[in-house]
Amino acid sequence: MNSIAIVGASLAGLNAAETLRREGFAGRLVVFGDEPHFPYDRPPLSKEIARGDWPPEKAALPIDALLDDAEWKLGCAVTGLDAASRTLTYGEGQSESFDGIVIATGAAPRRLPGTYIKGVHVVRTLDDAIALRDDLARPGCRVVVVGAGFVGQEAAASARKLDLSVTMIEAVAPAAHVLGAEIGGIIGDMHRRHGVDVRLGVAAAAFEGVERLERVHLSDGSVVAADVAILGIGVTPNTGWLEGSGLTIDNGLVCDETCLAAPGIVAAGDIARWPNRRYGELRRVEHWDNAVRQAEHAAKRLLADGGGLNPGPYMPVPWFWSDQYGLKMQLVGSPVAHDEVRIVFGSGEEERFVALYRRADRLVAALGLAATGKLLKFRRMLENDPSWEEALAAV
Repeated sequence: MNSIAIVGASLAGLNAAETLRREGFAGRLVVFGDEPHFPYDRPPLSKEIARGDWPPEKAALPIDALLDDAEWKLGCAVTGLDAASRTLTYGEGQSESFDGIVIATGAAPRRLPGTYIKGVHVVRTLDDAIALRDDLARPGCRVVVVGAGFVGQEAAASARKLDLSVTMIEAVAPAAHVLGAEIGGIIGDMHRRHGVDVRLGVAAAAFEGVERLERVHLSDGSVVAADVAILGIGVTPNTGWLEGSGLTIDNGLVCDETCLAAPGIVAAGDIARWPNRRYGELRRVEHWDNAVRQAEHAAKRLLADGGGLNPGPYMPVPWFWSDQYGLKMQLVGSPVAHDEVRIVFGSGEEERFVALYRRADRLVAALGLAATGKLLKFRRMLENDPSWEEALAAV
């Protein structure tokens, strides 16, 4: 291969670029990014940046000197792809073909109707976080968080650290679609203890205000006064630019188990949907750790088309963390469609526990809150596909 394009100046895009150079690719390397910024870290956006604890430039990711000769086309959206010829369309109708392409365009936050009003925020980009920071700095700011997934939880915890009034709205329980209702209830209680008004079983029905947000109407008829609303209701993979490309699009860019989407085209990060042989799942993983590891794997797979060593199937044990109220929550494995969850150490009331997840007769995931040392044991164990009995014996 003489030329490779990376679409997405993201964490995944950056790690793919660095891996290509480390693995010996010496040809032309072009990185496209629709934002004007060089790659930056997203986990601090809903925490340190939103609270004003960090200046925005602190979120910038270090770029290896191996990329000194890379071409960075920032603020340059790629608008189309012909997969057969590996031709990208970008900018003002420009087009160019490459020997290889890495797709790492991530995902975009979902919005609700009527939310394009001043004071309503999503947290996905650096500019999003800066705008939220400025609004949270308003004296006496009243905050409504819509959605209690991990982004919503972090946003609520950040606002409470600023001593702001916070109401969290969720149709079920926090992160229940991932962690289950029992653990979701425990997380909801944790937020209540830290001063959040957690309202479950309701949804945001309307956002009102004259010059900016003033109130949020809920589906049960109640109204919450608000100066700021933060939407944490999930994301949609950025696949619109791939329409008509010839690639398979279905809740993301569908790849094979090696991250290959088509000859000479690989994908990594939030946009990639691939079959993880370890869990028998065709899914996307929207975590920082996966963006790093999948980008490295995808880059090596791309080079295999040019004669390099094929890295084989990508079958990680996913790992995720979240920081809230000075506590570290960590999830390892895949609790999707679990049959049982059992707390084997600590309790929700202590705000320190480990919960194990069973699917059939296997341990498939472990969740820890303020229990990093104890969780590490199960993280190592999950690499070897342990049985449920083996996991319980290790408690």
